[in-house]
Amino acid sequence: MNRRLIISTGLGVILGILCIIGIGLRIGYQGNEIFLFAMWYNRVIMGLMIGFASDLTFAKNYSNVIIRGAILGLLVTSAIFFTSEFRDILSFFAGIAYGVIIDIVATRYSFEKSGEE
Repeated sequence: MNRRLIISTGLGVILGILCIIGIGLRIGYQGNEIFLFAMWYNRVIMGLMIGFASDLTFAKNYSNVIIRGAILGLLVTSAIFFTSEFRDILSFFAGIAYGVIIDIVATRYSFEKSGEE
């Protein structure tokens, strides 16, 4: 398994846990277990998708990482936003930001010491 995929999926797991905590504090944990699990799973899938997207190019410079992360974050987080009937706006925007964070960190730390991917 490649390094980028491991890093991005791991970040998805961690950021998913942060989502569970944040959403649980806002709406409560009891009775929302399935939604909270779905949110965590959404972030894991986001990490997987970003991990596989290293060759996807929208721009020719480093801004590609930000654009790619935002677009993939938007695409993945939209699924959970639609199923929540557009109610969880904070999580929607967090998903876009998490996409950017995952892509930046995965891109930065997926390179070996020699500078090659």
